[in-house]
Amino acid sequence: MADIIFKRTGILSRLILRRDRFRIPVWLIGIGFFTFIVPVAFTELYGTQAQRDIMAQTMKNPAMIAMVGTHDLTHYTLGVMTAHQMLLMTAVVVALMSILLVTRHTREEEENGRIELIRSLPVGRLSSLNAALFVYTGVHILLALLIGFGLYALNLESMDLEGSVLYGVALGATGIFFAGVTAFFAQLCESSRGTIGFSIAILLISYIVRGIGDVSNPALSWFSPLGWLSKAEVYGSNNWWPIGLMIGISLILFFLASYLNASRDLESGLLPSKPGRKHASALLQSPIGLGLRLQRTGIISWAVGMFLIGVSYGSVLGDLDSFFEGNDLMKQMLSSSKSHTFTEQFMSMIMMISAIIASIPAVMSMNKLYGEEKKGRIEHLLVRAISRTKLLGSYLVISIINGFVMLSVASIGMWFASLAVLDVSLSFRKVYGMGLVYYPALLVMISVAVLFIGYLPRFTSFIWLYVFYTFIVLYMGGLFQLDDWFGNLSPFGHIPQLPIEKLTWAPMITLVGIAVIISAIGIIGYKRRDITG
Repeated sequence: MADIIFKRTGILSRLILRRDRFRIPVWLIGIGFFTFIVPVAFTELYGTQAQRDIMAQTMKNPAMIAMVGTHDLTHYTLGVMTAHQMLLMTAVVVALMSILLVTRHTREEEENGRIELIRSLPVGRLSSLNAALFVYTGVHILLALLIGFGLYALNLESMDLEGSVLYGVALGATGIFFAGVTAFFAQLCESSRGTIGFSIAILLISYIVRGIGDVSNPALSWFSPLGWLSKAEVYGSNNWWPIGLMIGISLILFFLASYLNASRDLESGLLPSKPGRKHASALLQSPIGLGLRLQRTGIISWAVGMFLIGVSYGSVLGDLDSFFEGNDLMKQMLSSSKSHTFTEQFMSMIMMISAIIASIPAVMSMNKLYGEEKKGRIEHLLVRAISRTKLLGSYLVISIINGFVMLSVASIGMWFASLAVLDVSLSFRKVYGMGLVYYPALLVMISVAVLFIGYLPRFTSFIWLYVFYTFIVLYMGGLFQLDDWFGNLSPFGHIPQLPIEKLTWAPMITLVGIAVIISAIGIIGYKRRDITG
């Protein structure tokens, strides 16, 4: 029986490794590089315990707890500082890697008809699914060993072998957990788009639940797998059992995915889907209507997620001023703007982070055009009376609207939450303006995606490196004491941070002009290059 179910799993595993021979090393090297440079940088920036204690005081405010989680801040060693500030963020990146790669070899393979081809050969019914889970479990074990022993090999103060290995195992366990989540949703959804959407929704919900729990209700954090990472207290008390719990639930998800895979028909999903209309509406017969229909679920899911992110950030605003009132050290550190409250100063930073996150669904919306091209669906549109300019322009319009909606719902969510927690309410116009001011920078991000599609479509994924760079230099730039030119390489680095800085229109108008020029160049490239299928 087992031979029938798992037959040729090894051969299929080698096929997956062959196809991902570049993707897997790029992910591992990227995650390893950023993991290893952080403690080395901390050694230079916070070389004494007194400097680290100052940073520990900074990390006690609710906004930072919501972002990076909790840890024992009474003994803030170099190892504790590294785990506290980097483990959660790195775990989110590992989870995204797991979601994208497992979807590629499960539901996407089925969607493209390759699983049907493989099933026509003498292989087991569950061989394809188990090959993907086997390979990516191995990849995450390799990641755990690489990170764990790599951190220990740095031979830095307070970063002992047990803490380093636990750091690596925590990242590996997160990847295995979200491999299980993705495999589970691959059985429920009929498309790779739905699988990725639901899996990322679980990741976002986990982050939000952990953030709210860490700030206001520690018991709530236990309902989030990302909350278990904080409970491990790496380089502190080194609690292994929350990570063991994560691995145990991952195995349950693997079993559920296998059971559901054996129970359903090939190319079908277990979630009910409605039959389509016999005749398409007038809107659906246009490129922009078709594009909106294809992206409808993703846009709605991301809009809900951005609203919840705004609410979660806004829910901690009420505690900020009271915290700073009793902290002379923080008063000195944030005394640059005496005309604004500490809450307003922190809101400007939170708005920038929300705007960078909002650029992700907008760029995804633009990259969807190349995704359709790879699947050979664009040819069916271009054989009709539709020009390439109109086709690309339609996706560009959807992407631009998408970005505006994401920024708007995040700002509205933060404003709603601020009404509930602040004694003196902030005006809607003020909060909404603080978010919308980042719209020109978001347009530049979209235009870069258009440029890739126009000239280097195979490298469209490289836009995520730019987004990641932006997040690191603007969010962590102050921590690493980076020069200003690092931030100036990102369009978000040129936006005035309201209300601390004065609103100046020149950089925003310039960014809009740059976005228009880059988009126009990208459209010219798209008109000239060959369409691949």
